[in-house]
Amino acid sequence: MENSEIAITATLLMPDLLCNIVESLADRHYDNGYTLEKVHQGWKAIDTSSIEVFASGEINIFSETDPIHMGFDSSFLFTCIKEKGENYILHWSRSLS
Repeated sequence: MENSEIAITATLLMPDLLCNIVESLADRHYDNGYTLEKVHQGWKAIDTSSIEVFASGEINIFSETDPIHMGFDSSFLFTCIKEKGENYILHWSRSLS
């Protein structure tokens, strides 16, 4: 079998809307007060909130043969962080499939 190059891309549908939804859901998270903790000088205390959300998009696979385009609906874990006096901001995501 010969080595061949393959490129794979994934695109989320409506990523801005998804980001807003995730940040809004995170904001309903009970604040444990971690942002008020005293920490070493130069460090920042943060609070985190993780939410599982279904997202849709398209996966594209490009190789030397025919390209493949297929949609997906999958569960993702999104993690938001919040610094003292700020709102939650989407920081990290991971597919659960």
